[in-house]
Amino acid sequence: MSTPPPRFNAAATLWAITLVIGLGLVANGIVPSIGILVIVPQVLFALLHGARRYGWRAIWVFVAAGLLISNFLENLAIEVGFPFGNYHYTGGGKLLQVPWFIGPAYLATGYLAWIVATVLLGDVRRNSSWLTTIGTPVVAAFAMTAWDLSLDPRSATIKQTWIWEHGGGYFGVPLGNFLGWTFTVYLFMQVFALYLRSRGPLPIAEPRETTTSDLQGVLLYLLTTVSFFTRLFTGEHTTVTDASGTTWQTADIYETSALVTVYGMCFIALLALLRIAQRHTPTPAPTPPVDERTDRESLHPAA
Repeated sequence: MSTPPPRFNAAATLWAITLVIGLGLVANGIVPSIGILVIVPQVLFALLHGARRYGWRAIWVFVAAGLLISNFLENLAIEVGFPFGNYHYTGGGKLLQVPWFIGPAYLATGYLAWIVATVLLGDVRRNSSWLTTIGTPVVAAFAMTAWDLSLDPRSATIKQTWIWEHGGGYFGVPLGNFLGWTFTVYLFMQVFALYLRSRGPLPIAEPRETTTSDLQGVLLYLLTTVSFFTRLFTGEHTTVTDASGTTWQTADIYETSALVTVYGMCFIALLALLRIAQRHTPTPAPTPPVDERTDRESLHPAA
């Protein structure tokens, strides 16, 4: 009798990918040049994790909305300044005027931000409340922008991968960039949430698989912060000048990046981890009210 083929273990596969990405993120903190390679398993994680959680059709909606909306608004901003401000990318390998890796980066980190938001506020399922359907994309957009808050001064002002043509108060980056990020991420997250509300999976109880799924996403979101700390110790300390002619100390940029990471992404991840732990904390049974008269009679019985 022939032996049946081994069954595909989705949970084990996702944990293996989580481990690979985690090691890649740690290595990226030491060797920044490999960072672009980590995007590949990150996108793979989003696809497999999202398909297992919501179904393949739903995760392709996430991918399509993320790529199309982010690329359109990035190119629009380069042309007219809305919604990010006036900037341009350096280097080659572009889709129109945006490097190819920007879209996958939106998907990779955006999906992790989405998982964090579902832990903090609630997952969006078919017929979810409007509070969850709108609120979860809003929380996810802020969780995603917290990443950009740590990333942009280093990538734009120090590495000059993209350049703000008029500089900005946040180490050469303007306020409008972060508002634009929140707006852009919210738009494609909201498209995804509306799809889930109308055609996504039905609401389910909180099984162990959901907790495991949440933990994978939150841990990867937290590990994304590693390079912001390693640069504080390994980055070259010198001065850089932005496009407006303002000079900045790289040591100040690295330190500020680590600071906002602690009170931004790390704090958000901590809240999510505590929320996951809270699900498994037994709730003490309520103490029944004591009848005062009965209590007095038990202490002072009648003679």
